[in-house]
Amino acid sequence: MSDRCDVVYVRVDDDGEEHLLTAPAGATLRDVLLDAGLSPYTRVTERLNCGGRGLCATCGVRIDAGPAPEHWHDALADRWGYPRLSCQVRLDGDVRVRLAEKVVWGNRDPE
Repeated sequence: MSDRCDVVYVRVDDDGEEHLLTAPAGATLRDVLLDAGLSPYTRVTERLNCGGRGLCATCGVRIDAGPAPEHWHDALADRWGYPRLSCQVRLDGDVRVRLAEKVVWGNRDPE
């Protein structure tokens, strides 16, 4: 008997508005967020990004509870307190995330 779950819960804080998502275990956080209409990107980086390959660092989110970092960039970000790359977070259990405020690439929401 396996203790692996087939569905995980993703709690997302989007600037004070909370969303509860369900996702298949093994999905990437970036894909789950985008499928739910909750972009980890800004207006500019929504079109100018690496497509989830872990190269551009524009899909950063704050993970309050969830999986330990596996990708080298994720491990460094976690160690130094920077946002983790949602494209490199594989969902193997429930997670709580905050969509990070983007300073360098502009605000996430149009003004």
